[in-house]
This record gives sequence, C-alpha cells and structure tokens, in this order.
Amino acid sequence: MGSVGDKKWCGCACNLWSSSSSSASVKLLLCMVSLIVVCGFVFVWGPLVSNWVFLSSSSSSSTGAGAGAVTSMKNIHVNDKKEAISDDYLLNRSSTPPQTIEAIHVQFNGTKEGIYNFPVAGHGIFPPMNESYDPVESPDPLLKARRDHSNLDTLEASLSRARAAIREAKRANQTQDPGFVPLGPIYRNANVFYRSYLEMEKQFKIYVYEEGEHPLFHNGPCKSIYSTEGNLIHGIEINNQFRTRDPEKADVFFLPFSVAMLVRFVYVQNSQDFGPIKHTVIDYVNIISGKYPYWNRSLGADHFMLSCHDWGPEASRATPYLHKNSIRVLCNANTSEGFNPTKDVSFPEINLQTGSIDGFIGGPSPSHRPILAFFAGGLHGPIRPVLLEHWENKDKDIQVHKYLPKGVSYLDMMKKSKYCICPSGYEVASPRIVEAIYAGCVPVLISDYYVLPFSDVLNWKSFSVEVPVKDVPNLKKILMRIPTRQYIRMQRRVVQVRRHFEVHSPPKRFDVFHMVLHSVWLRRLNVRVRNNAHVS
Repeated sequence: MGSVGDKKWCGCACNLWSSSSSSASVKLLLCMVSLIVVCGFVFVWGPLVSNWVFLSSSSSSSTGAGAGAVTSMKNIHVNDKKEAISDDYLLNRSSTPPQTIEAIHVQFNGTKEGIYNFPVAGHGIFPPMNESYDPVESPDPLLKARRDHSNLDTLEASLSRARAAIREAKRANQTQDPGFVPLGPIYRNANVFYRSYLEMEKQFKIYVYEEGEHPLFHNGPCKSIYSTEGNLIHGIEINNQFRTRDPEKADVFFLPFSVAMLVRFVYVQNSQDFGPIKHTVIDYVNIISGKYPYWNRSLGADHFMLSCHDWGPEASRATPYLHKNSIRVLCNANTSEGFNPTKDVSFPEINLQTGSIDGFIGGPSPSHRPILAFFAGGLHGPIRPVLLEHWENKDKDIQVHKYLPKGVSYLDMMKKSKYCICPSGYEVASPRIVEAIYAGCVPVLISDYYVLPFSDVLNWKSFSVEVPVKDVPNLKKILMRIPTRQYIRMQRRVVQVRRHFEVHSPPKRFDVFHMVLHSVWLRRLNVRVRNNAHVS
C-alpha cells in the first residue's frame, strides 16, 4: 500500500472513534485494535526493505595452505546507513524512489587458488527492485517482472553450472585440447584455470553501453604507456565472441570511458582538480542508470571499468558504488589505495610505442646472458633513489643506470641480462615487468602493496624474484645465491608465461586480451545478482 492507502486507513480509524457510543475504555480498545490491523496491512503490503549482499566465501585449499571455512555471519560488517544511501542520485530517476539499502560486506579468506572461491548458495547481491517500465512496451508490470526474473535466473543458473565445473576440475584429469593446454608450475592450479577459461569461452558475454562519443568514450591510446587501455577498449568493442548486443544476455556491463582520454581532454592541466573527470563519470553513470535497469539491479556489481592511467582509482571514486561494488580493471593495483583483489583486476602495463610487439619478443639463451642484473631509469618515486644510491655505476655485474650511455640499446641490455630489475615508480605498476618477460629476462620485483597481474592464476614466484625495498643493498647477494639450475628453470618459465602478456591484433587465445577478460569473468563468478521482484 502507498501513502494514499495509509491515509485511508487512518481516516477509517478516526471515523470509528467519533461514531462510537460505547464507554471510553471500549472506544480506546476498538481504536487500538483498528490501528494494529492498519499497521499489519501496511507492514505486509507496504514497501519492502531490500538488501544487497556481496559475499565471497572460502573453502579449504586442497593443499591445506591458507585454509578457511565458509565465512560466518559474525564476519559481516554493516556500513553506515548514510553511506549506503548516498548514491541515490545515481539510481534510475525514472523509477519509483529506491527503497532503503543496507550494504553488507563479508571478509574474504584467501586460499591457494585465490579468487576461485565462489559464494555459497543462498547469498549474493540483493539490490533494490527496479520498478521503472515502459507502459507501451510493457503494459503489464507483472509480466515484465516475470520476464526480468526469468532472464536473470537463467543467467545465474548458467554461471552456477560454470562454478560447479570449475570446482570439479580440481579433482578431474586434464582435458585434451589440440591447441594450447596450461601445464606446469607457472600456474597455481593448471586444471582449474583451464576449465575456467573454457567455461569463459563457452558462455561469457559482455554488453558495452553505446552511449558516449569520441574521444572520451569508445576510444583510448594504443601507442603509449597507456596502450593496454586503448587496446582492450578497442578489442572489446569489435569482438564478436564475447560482446553481445542484447543486455538481457550479458554477464557483465562495460563502461567504455577512457581515463587517459579524460585526463587529456577534460582535465585542466596542472590544476590538480579531479572535479571535471569525476563529473564526467557521474554524468555517464546517471545516463546509463536512467536508461537501463542493470546498474540499479546490482548497484554496479556486475559492471566494470578499466584504466591504465595512474588516476584510474581516483576516477572510480566519482561514485561510491563504482569504487566499492564494480569490477575495476586497473594498472595502478595498489592495495594501500583501496585496490581489492577479490573484486578488482590487476591490469598489466605495457608500453607499446609503435602499437605492436614486433621486435620486442625473444632473446638469447641463459648461457648467452653475461650481465647478472640490469636497470635503467630516472628518479621516479621513493624506491628508485634507493636503488640508484646503492648500485648506480658501482658494480659491473649489477648494471644500474639513470641514463644509458649514448649508443647503448635499452632492449639489447635487457636481452643480455639474466635478471631485469623492475622497481615501482610513483605508482606501483611498471611496464618493465612485461618488457622483461618479452625479452626472456627474469623480473626482479621491488614494490610495496602491488597486486601482480593475473596472480589469481599465475604463480609469480616460479618465474620471478621478489625483493623487499629494505633488501636493495643486498641485491647482488640475493641474486648470486640463486643456483644456476634454478635460474635456468625460472628463465624457461618466463618464456612459457610470455604468451599471457602478448598483445595481438586480432587477439589470440590465452593472450593478454583474453587473460584480462578471464580475470573479469572470475570476479563475476564471485557475485550472485538476484532480482527481488515478487512474481507469482
């Protein structure tokens, strides 16, 4: 019942009070009974409170490492109500005002398999019911509710079957494939990854919102340090396998704005004012949430954005739901700045100055790499000054340079080196990691709070060396202690893992394009969206 119904019941109660000729006590009793009946009807038929829940549960690892039981209710944290409803202006303005939203988050307990920990049955995202409908296209709101409910149930049932197949892969034998089959220690669990990848190929669908125009939307740089941003936007736009034109068939929804382009065309140079960028993002979310029901349905949890610009996380803070609920594909995957590996994706930074990887792939065998370790780069961020202070031009085995001598090729130096030093700059990501992998050089990772790309699938410790910042003075000792046989194994694994970081046009199976989509696919599997429409 709405507010009109509430007034009608109150009016009946007042008439009953005024017309009664009984004693005062009888009058009072009758009025109280009437009010109780009124409240009961309002409670039953009035607006329902809807909750959405984002639950990532964890089961015990097969190896026992990082084991944890399904997250219990005592781990549930309820956000402040004011924060939960602060995004009301982003909800569909054509709909009935949204009901009260209670945001609940559950702590995630990681296991060896990382992100392969799906929600337990009965939990998921319970968003407010979107009540908007077109009276011409859908004259009967009940029919529309049935249709929406059926479509969403069908989609979620399909995702549930994919989850089951992936769980089963932990115990099953490897499927034979005439093409590439993931094998070996570079994977956390090759069987699970392979099954998940096949399920993605079989059913994963992305809807790209068509609103927005160049150069800010459906566009991005393809020949710069932000090239992965432009390449992925372009790749998703033209892809026929994963892109769907029917939003009812979509597992996820892509917000096709480019942060790099927003910085170039909207940001006022040297102003340090993120306002214009954030307002553009807010306006875009307002448009798509007003035109379609899907953002409101999940509060953005089945939507994703991507950015390789350092300001990608800041742009996502334009709306709390985009920052807290949506899948953010970011190069700047810094956990100290809010990156959440259970829902966000670490995006590899690849500097394609020519737009192609031609000439960058390959290098000599381990026996033809005379330099122990190599780095070249200017002062950028807090880690590099420490590296340069201890090693610049001080050891022939540790070749560290602020600037390379004239005529010396950066790429050739990487190909002559056993290890390539990859320190973070002002932000955690560095294109040197992928450059090292391309050159067959074992990456030496020096960073704090960085979530490495595809780390839910790849076992980075099998093909790279992680060195804490405090141990930079002991860098040579650390590398010299690695046995030759172990180095050779790591170098071969670098060559093996390289296919997952290669950029191809058109994309090839298991390349960086597909690996990023697979990471988004995994995060979507970690969420259940439920339409709370009451359909009889």
